Amino acid sequence: MALKLLHTADWHLGRRFPMFNEDQERGLTRARRDVVGRILDLAESRGVDAVLCAGDLFDEPAPAEEWWSAVLDELRSRSDWTRPAFLLPGNHDPLLPNSVYQTGHPFRESLPSYVHVIDREDYEFQISDQAVLYSTPCRSHAGQLDPTARIPMREPGDERIRIGLVHGQTFDMEGHQTNFPIDPQAAKERGLDYLALGDTHAFRELQNAGEPPVVYPGAPEQAKFGETDTGHVAVVFFPLDRGRFALVEKQAVGAWQWREQTCSSIEELRSLRNDDTLRKCVLRLQVNMTAPLKEYDEAERILRELEGSLSAHPRVGVLEVDRKSLRLESPSIDDFPELPPVLQSVVERLNARAGQEPEKAERALHYLYELVKGSSA
Repeated sequence: MALKLLHTADWHLGRRFPMFNEDQERGLTRARRDVVGRILDLAESRGVDAVLCAGDLFDEPAPAEEWWSAVLDELRSRSDWTRPAFLLPGNHDPLLPNSVYQTGHPFRESLPSYVHVIDREDYEFQISDQAVLYSTPCRSHAGQLDPTARIPMREPGDERIRIGLVHGQTFDMEGHQTNFPIDPQAAKERGLDYLALGDTHAFRELQNAGEPPVVYPGAPEQAKFGETDTGHVAVVFFPLDRGRFALVEKQAVGAWQWREQTCSSIEELRSLRNDDTLRKCVLRLQVNMTAPLKEYDEAERILRELEGSLSAHPRVGVLEVDRKSLRLESPSIDDFPELPPVLQSVVERLNARAGQEPEKAERALHYLYELVKGSSA
């Protein structure tokens, strides 16, 4: 290989998750911090020549100190590094006067010498005798100028590996004004060997036949339901043969997943309970089943195990449960162990009441079952 890079983007450090409780939110925000260490560990283990961070590393231009100091600690812990790492301001963390990237900010001032902040529109850095990087920062949260327009065209006789690093969008959506629009043909037209992008949270490799790769590595940790193909970085290999394009390897670094799941039987709930991946999962669970009393009771016990309690850790990292479609089949007297006559009449009355207030009647029947079962045991 003539050159090897690690390309990452969209860490969104400092992103909040107010829809969850304090402990759950703390776990999710910590995950975004921890993945930075794994990314840098991967860069070291793969022996890359440079690390490209393509914007939106923070969720805002002036994040709280706990976020920038965490990144600073990770970067400074690698005191023996000589490979350059490049931090590009994106549209979430643009290079504004109060930005962490501005000269004078304690984050910028304390960065180790191998870390370089992209702070000029005509940024150029000679990575090696064979490779050069071109980049330009975002200076606002929104803009309509193509950031690749600042990258110079390849001059005749320039045989170096030319890399572009920008933040923006390469595609249009109907009825939506694209933010920092990037010409999909920019890499080819400007004579780049690789265009490193940030902004889209899914891993996307855009490469038509006979054209250099244009790549979004995506966010290294998923941040919401519905996001797909997150949790990766790109490791990029440039062959010695200048007639061949760079090779892009999609490398997993994320620890958490966000899942939406429906369980329609007790067997599916049992299988879910035994899933060892749930500790690092945000699970939105819908229970859609009508069960006899014994299975209904088991379903409730499984849900309590998944949620956790004061005496037991949850089996799921973060859990949202929709129980509205968990219904109880009308039980018979025989479904209850050793039920005395007075309680048999209670069961009959509750079954009769189920037509008017099904949820209350079902809860009462299940509560009675738990009491009788516990007394019997």
